[in-house]
Order: sequence, then C-alpha cells, then structure tokens
Amino acid sequence: MSAPSQAYTPIINVKQTETAIKLIKTFFERSLSTELRLFRVTSPLFVERGSGINDDLTGVERPVTFSVANLNGADVEIVQSLAKWKRMALADYGFEPGTGIYTDMNAVRPDDTVDETHSIYVDQWDWELIMHPNQRDESFLFHVVRRIYDAIKRTEFVVHEQYPDIPLQLPDTITFVHAEEARRRYPDLTPVERENRLTNEYGAVFLVGIGGTLTDGSVHGDRAPDYDDWSTETESGNRGLNGDIILWNSVLGRALEISSMGIRVDRDALLRQLSIAGNEERRELYWHRRFLAGEFPQTIGGGIGQSRLCMHLLRKAHIGEVQASVWPERMVEECRERGIPLM
Repeated sequence: MSAPSQAYTPIINVKQTETAIKLIKTFFERSLSTELRLFRVTSPLFVERGSGINDDLTGVERPVTFSVANLNGADVEIVQSLAKWKRMALADYGFEPGTGIYTDMNAVRPDDTVDETHSIYVDQWDWELIMHPNQRDESFLFHVVRRIYDAIKRTEFVVHEQYPDIPLQLPDTITFVHAEEARRRYPDLTPVERENRLTNEYGAVFLVGIGGTLTDGSVHGDRAPDYDDWSTETESGNRGLNGDIILWNSVLGRALEISSMGIRVDRDALLRQLSIAGNEERRELYWHRRFLAGEFPQTIGGGIGQSRLCMHLLRKAHIGEVQASVWPERMVEECRERGIPLM
C-alpha cells in the first residue's frame, strides 16, 4: 500500500462521509443523465455463461460463475461490466439516436488488484448513448468527454459548497493526450508513470487510444476486442476512438483513473480486433451473431467508477473509506496505523 503524499487526516468523519456519498451519487447521476440525455434502466447482476454478453475486460480476469438449480444446473456469470449488454438493451428497448441509458453496475472481480484504489467489489455508472451516423469520429468522442467532465466539475463544486473544508482542485478544462504522444514525450517511462506525469502537469487528462499498438510495438493498457474501437486510425495518425478519464489525486500524489469509455466497434472494427486478439471464435456467440447481423445501433459508452469518484471528490486516501469490501489483514493494520478508517 502506497502512503498519501502528505500526513493524512480525513477532512470529514465517517458519518459525514456516508451523507456525502449519497450527495455525490444523487447529484452526479442527475448531471450525467441531463448532459447526455440518458434514461435510467435496470440491469442484470449476472448473465448466461457462453452468451458473449459478459465483458472480458483485458481477457485474463475470471468472472464469478455459479450454477442455477432451477435452470437445470446451467452456469451463469456475475457481470464484469455491461458494455455489450447496454448496446443490446438499446436495440431491444427501441431507443432513438441522440438518447441513451445509464444504470448502476455492481460487479465482483476476484482477480483485481487490492490496494488503496482497487477493490474486488466494483460499482460504477454504466452508460451508453446511440450516435448519429455522422458522429463516428474523434471530435464527437472529445465532445462527450467534455460533457462528462463538466458533470464531474459541477459535482465537485456541490461537495465544496456543502463541505467547505474540502477544496476545489479540478482544472477548468480536461486535456486530451494520445497514448502515442505520451509515449513519444516520455519514452523511458512506463504507462503508469506517463499517466502520473501528465495528470500532475494538467490536473485532468483524457488519454486516447487504450489497447491499440503504438509505433514501438507496445500498448498503453489492454482492452477486450468487442466493445471499444481501439484499432481505427484517426486523422492525427494515432490509433483508437477510446480512452480513459484520469485525474491527479493530491492525497495519493498520483494519477487516478475515473472512467474508461469510447466509441464502440462497428462491424469492420469488431472483425479486425477479433482477428488481432486471436478471438475469431467469438463470432459464433449469441451477442456477436446479433451484432454482425446488424441488429445493434452504433453507440458510445463507458463506465464511471462510483467509489473512485467519491474517493477523489472527498479527498480520501483509500477506496475502503467510501465502500464496504474485504481487505488483506496487513492492509487493515496499515490503515489503522495511518488513521485511515475503512468501512
């Protein structure tokens, strides 16, 4: 566990924190839905195994699986995110271009790192917006990022207004940096070190092109091949129509990813990325067959970490201060010694 960048004392106590979490979630959810014209929907906690609906994230995480007696012992999986389910739901519910959905996504990821910013319990706002045919480009991606960032900024102000001791820190605007540009600027740094350097400089960054191969053959993070489009050449010559919203966290003294999002694959991108990833067999899965048959709309979407956002806006040193989960015994002891109250 890495220590905060300075001596740490929570700005608000545990009881105030619980109230503040409710404030953040209620206000940000309303702001996000207003900015992007999103309707709230109910989403599944688990889906049928082998349907192709669940997300594979970077491709190595094991979904939590269990059998259901009343389904003749069929296996189901707890969702890891809802990227593909949302696109299917938009088609099945009959939404129109320019509108979309958001939902509370709760997941269990047993293979995730457990530290001050990661938990095996994941809670996020999953959202998905149907695009117009002429919007499949970088400029629309950046437009949507700015709308989301505006919602984050307004939420920060509301928190500060309610709890004046919590300072305003977010810059007025978010800076867009391509992963290839970051590599060229800092060729001797790791991807994580590049994110730290960039967010320390700018305060808030949207790092473009996560998952695509850079000019030196490396990638700045992995992405599954069947939701974000990370393999399309943009006008600037960089690859990808996706990215991460990353903020400078002054308490930890490093970057904190708040959201992963992007323009979703079209038919060409899906087939190309399945081939790159060596996953061509997925074309025969239920979700992929429907997609390749042209049943789903073109969308942009992503996930925004609820606990991550609360942790950041409340200037907390550990994600366990804003969510109840399980932690290694050594971490619990370290937090107790440093005055970090875990829920």
